[in-house]
Amino acid sequence: MPSNYAWLKSKNALTGRPTRRTFILMGSATIIFTLMLGAYQYSDDYRLQPYFHPKSTTNAAPIPGKCPAEAYAQGSWKPAHKFSSGTKMKENTDAIGFGGFEGCAADREFFWHLGSDRTEQWEDRFPMAYDHIWSPGERCDIRPFDREALVTDLVQKGGWLLIGDSVTENNFFSLSCLLYPHVRATPNYTENPYYERHWQQNLYLLPTSPLVPKLKFPEGFSIENTPLVSFRRVDVLLSRGELEGLYNAIYAPGSNFSLFSEEAFWSLSPYEYVEQFTSKENNYQTMVVNTAGHWTTGLFQGMEDSKSKGNGVGNILHFFQHATAMWADLVQRLLNESGKDDRQVVVRAYLSGHENCRETFQPYTYIHEHTSQVWNWNWITEYNDIFQVRTSLFPLP
Repeated sequence: MPSNYAWLKSKNALTGRPTRRTFILMGSATIIFTLMLGAYQYSDDYRLQPYFHPKSTTNAAPIPGKCPAEAYAQGSWKPAHKFSSGTKMKENTDAIGFGGFEGCAADREFFWHLGSDRTEQWEDRFPMAYDHIWSPGERCDIRPFDREALVTDLVQKGGWLLIGDSVTENNFFSLSCLLYPHVRATPNYTENPYYERHWQQNLYLLPTSPLVPKLKFPEGFSIENTPLVSFRRVDVLLSRGELEGLYNAIYAPGSNFSLFSEEAFWSLSPYEYVEQFTSKENNYQTMVVNTAGHWTTGLFQGMEDSKSKGNGVGNILHFFQHATAMWADLVQRLLNESGKDDRQVVVRAYLSGHENCRETFQPYTYIHEHTSQVWNWNWITEYNDIFQVRTSLFPLP
């Protein structure tokens, strides 16, 4: 059975360096996800590109209509010069236009996602944060992003199921801007701000979209009920019980041992979300997954250790190797059993934060190391490397 895995790597949205290095968040998730999906958005057939082995040469000639993710990551930031020197942000909604959007369908924490929620930073951050464009590496043969083509693909070739934490929610929000005004989002957090943050969010084709008469709908597709993109909040990819069982099997702790603290987190078993992914009624084609940000000693308190790297992060990284291997094996087996050979799972590199991210207004040209230890941000590179190695152990088509 061919493997359903792919590894999507991209450039750091602020530094322009590959995601194998530490990320520094820019404060505008919309810009970041535009780049994170670059290998998809610009490929000739608008499908996520397959795994590109890190040892492959980056000096080969461009592949017509293709842009392998690591080749995309070999580029750099270029000034766009879209705005005059006198352009200033006067309202937080100005961020929509600065980003080149007509609007955003999703409404949860709207201006936080756009990075325009802090008025004291308007003058220095905007529109400068939007006045750069990513120039991919030389091996990429690409075309400009076309939202109508992507919407068409999500309908006719299958949608996306996004699995991850708040970073992935940023991605979902960004897509709601990129695809606007052809999509609507649920649930409506404006009408009911008390909806739980872990409830599934969806993008559906808007019935009034001018694309509707031109689309060839798959059998059983419902404009009202078939999502183009869905996001499910899953912080650590496996369920609490699955992680506890795995830890106990590997390390055999004492009877009074507790792996988790009282810190809140959201989790689901792959049995649940893979079943959703392969369900015919949902019309998903690709599941995009990432994790790392919640693998901290604050949550996994049982692995805290003052003698270990990062006060216990070293212990978590060791367990992370086993957990990602278990996850990859389980998800592959569930996909095989479903008979859905055409489905693919993309493991996307995780973005970390930086303690000075809010004070940075231009893309960096080199990595600025952390000056303090915040959660596990200092080691996100290692989490990404582990996840890449674990998923790439599986045979590729």
